[in-house]
Amino acid sequence: MKIYSHELAPNPRRVRIFLAEKGITVAYEQVDIFSGKNRTPEFLQKNPLGGIPVLEFDDGTYLAESVAICRYFEGMFPEPPLMGVDPRDQAFVEMWNRRMELEIFGPIGRAMQHTNPIFKGRLEQFPAFGDTQRARALERLEWLDSILAQRPFVAGDRYTIADITALVGIDLGRGYAGLEIPPAIRHVHRWHQAVSSRPSAKA
Repeated sequence: MKIYSHELAPNPRRVRIFLAEKGITVAYEQVDIFSGKNRTPEFLQKNPLGGIPVLEFDDGTYLAESVAICRYFEGMFPEPPLMGVDPRDQAFVEMWNRRMELEIFGPIGRAMQHTNPIFKGRLEQFPAFGDTQRARALERLEWLDSILAQRPFVAGDRYTIADITALVGIDLGRGYAGLEIPPAIRHVHRWHQAVSSRPSAKA
């Protein structure tokens, strides 16, 4: 079993943090996405969409999409629970993780794609659109601040995959989209410091 990954890509980082929280060690094979190695015919046989991460099982089958990979490992190694402890809790964690994908990760990713020079020549960039997405992300950070004013973690009292998704999205914005957390958003600051201090955040 191994995971096709890239050290700088956000979705592989989600899986690395998830596995680190569970204490799971998996072999990684780095894929140079900047030179298009994830678009070669060989790699597209593993994942027709060309995305990473991809989990290769020992029987030669492949599982793509970061949350699906996390779901597999959650089922195999349920402790500590990162995706809920019972059907109700699992549903709420899923809801909050999806919200972090749509409201935080999504606009930050679009801001990066349309304003960062690293994507120049890889896709048609619309910098003005990227700027609107950065502004949208700031608005959603204010919304997230109101949520975190009520509890220590995104989905409630425990650290979950929703925190991982939000952390990776925010760090992506800070590193590649010129998006810093405004000082006034103090609850997000408190939360970000707490989740960034976990050993898994360095995975």
